[in-house]
Amino acid sequence: MLVTGFEAQAFGTNCYVVATAPGEQCLIVDPGIGVLDRLDEVIAEHRLFPAAVLLTHGHLDHSFSVAPVCGARGVPAYVHPADTEMLADPAKGLGMGIDQLFGGRLTYSEPDDVALLTDGETMVLAGLEVTVDHAPGHTGGSVLFRLPGAGSSFDADQVCLSGDVLFAGSIGRTDLPGGSTPTMMTSLRDKILPLADDTVVLPGHGPATTVGRERATNPYLRELVAAPGRGL
Repeated sequence: MLVTGFEAQAFGTNCYVVATAPGEQCLIVDPGIGVLDRLDEVIAEHRLFPAAVLLTHGHLDHSFSVAPVCGARGVPAYVHPADTEMLADPAKGLGMGIDQLFGGRLTYSEPDDVALLTDGETMVLAGLEVTVDHAPGHTGGSVLFRLPGAGSSFDADQVCLSGDVLFAGSIGRTDLPGGSTPTMMTSLRDKILPLADDTVVLPGHGPATTVGRERATNPYLRELVAAPGRGL
């Protein structure tokens, strides 16, 4: 399996490209701000054919380029239904207008083809089995995408694209509209902690990590391990 990623031009958001192998169809995860040129380079370098865009959540720093990426290739964007309103109006997830954030210098457009994600479903896209875990707390529609890691460059049975649910050493903020600290802690307890320690975590910001490393060192997970009843 081919997994590669790079940072967007704003907010340090990670955009990932996943495929079974070079020369095959691929999935694009979280195309944020200013990713188009670099994304085209990655696709050309590995001779890939985009089949879909997957969004871990609806925040603008993860979804800004979804319309041009999907529109140029005629592919759908997958998002949890609780975050679809942010694809139509990014301000709903920011607590401020887009003009306030960027001074009116950037123009956002909504994707035409939006497909909805369901908690617990396993989708087969681009020859890959992608399991969806609804993990609200950062936003109401935040999800994890889990894929088998066998055959990838990672020495692990599973890869988890965690969006802004889990970072190396931290978790996503919960103070924006739709966020909730108790709900986030429940998601961490019910969706992250049950994963195997060798699960590779590819977060929405920052470096890759593993569930085992975070279980041992991340203060939020350590709190849950020490008090397993914490949460809703």
